[in-house]
Amino acid sequence: MKNMMLIGGLLLSSATLPAFADAQCGKVTIADMNWSSASLIANVDRFILEYGYGCEAELIPGDTMPTSTSMVEKGEPDIAPEIWSNSIKELIDRGVSNHRLAIAGNSLSEGGEEGFWVPQYMVDKDPSLATIAGIIANAKTFVHPEDPELSAFYGCPAGWACQLSAENLYRALKLEDAGFDLIDPGSGAGLSGSIARAYERQKPWFGYYWAPTAILGKYKMVKVDFGSGIDADHFRDCTTKEECAEPKVTMYPSSLVQTVTTTAFAEKSPQIFEYLGNRSLTNTQLNGLLAWMEDNQADGIIAAEYFLMNHEDTWLKWVPADVAARVKTAIKAL
Repeated sequence: MKNMMLIGGLLLSSATLPAFADAQCGKVTIADMNWSSASLIANVDRFILEYGYGCEAELIPGDTMPTSTSMVEKGEPDIAPEIWSNSIKELIDRGVSNHRLAIAGNSLSEGGEEGFWVPQYMVDKDPSLATIAGIIANAKTFVHPEDPELSAFYGCPAGWACQLSAENLYRALKLEDAGFDLIDPGSGAGLSGSIARAYERQKPWFGYYWAPTAILGKYKMVKVDFGSGIDADHFRDCTTKEECAEPKVTMYPSSLVQTVTTTAFAEKSPQIFEYLGNRSLTNTQLNGLLAWMEDNQADGIIAAEYFLMNHEDTWLKWVPADVAARVKTAIKAL
């Protein structure tokens, strides 16, 4: 299968456009962001736009801030398939209000997800561990790797944006008073490695993580319920700030993850814009795809072909029947 998809990638890169190319579509540029989920979605879009809609689709390198800024100021690229809008809300809002940007829809139907997690096998044995009260009551279960007198809470790596929110919630939940030491994993790899090691040994683990990720695709984890609900205003105004003197307990609000286009493209190609609005994945779906990408060392091209070959029930809902028929024909030719 992997060799077949590699061949498919070569065919895709050298393919000529279908004879039914839609004059309203023409050439379209798609930002290929430098993380796995965004690259996967960008390559799915390229395939469907080329073979389903007859566009001359081109991927160009991208990243959140430079891509969004370029779309607002220069009108290019045409499409950014996965924009984490909360991190650049002011820029996106300005682009929409100035009629430079258009929001096609949510590329992640549930939004990006953050939280404090424990392994599923722990909750299976003791359902109370799905709550922060249960975690605190069983603090000694989470043995610190260097000090048996302490309990271990794995935080977000130093220097990451999530470091502040994780530390402030650690304070708000009074985890230090319960005996937990806030461990800096040193890097994203260090954090994911701590989960993998715990899972392989079926040992306790408690800490911060996020989705969609390959780790949550490989290892079943349960998000701990703080019993507080979500205070989005406090989270934005205090929990995420270094100067948050009195953080309150709140669950993480979901992060808005959207597909954004230039307004000019949305007006020129309404059928493509409609497709982009329909094209959405759940965190569970994307977690599984990211795990497959990691296990197979697959890039965005190969992952897109794998998705189109093996998840027809998902992408068929995004496009009209005639487009679907053309995409199916192209997939068979891979």
